[in-house]
Amino acid sequence: MHKLGEIRVLALGLIRDGERIFISEGYDPVKQQTFYRAMGGGVDFGETSREALEREFQEEIQAELTNIRYLGCLENLFVFNGQQCHEILQIYQCDFADPKFYQLEQLVFAEGQREKTALWVNVSRFRSGELKLVPEQFLAYCEG
Repeated sequence: MHKLGEIRVLALGLIRDGERIFISEGYDPVKQQTFYRAMGGGVDFGETSREALEREFQEEIQAELTNIRYLGCLENLFVFNGQQCHEILQIYQCDFADPKFYQLEQLVFAEGQREKTALWVNVSRFRSGELKLVPEQFLAYCEG
């Protein structure tokens, strides 16, 4: 979670399967809005963003990543749950090592006390505006 006035550094993984991307679902209770973002998490002091990416996927969904390739960095300023937030996102393209993850419709996992859902979604649903992908600039990486 964000502390007020803190800039968080996160590592996020873009996993593609044809036109689908693997993402987690979030909900903002203040805006009463469902949104989606790439999976990953915070970079701890003393670890690289790549190490954080691999650790987060291991912790959250027990998944090993392969073909990890750095794509770029995004800065994200937004309001979540009524609070101003600021993130620096290190974006990686990667694949699941285990092919079983490509067969899943969705996966429920625990993030701290919260239960979250990860799922495959067709990129066209974000392009059309039907679903909200955050940050919006992330969509540019999905087009490749």
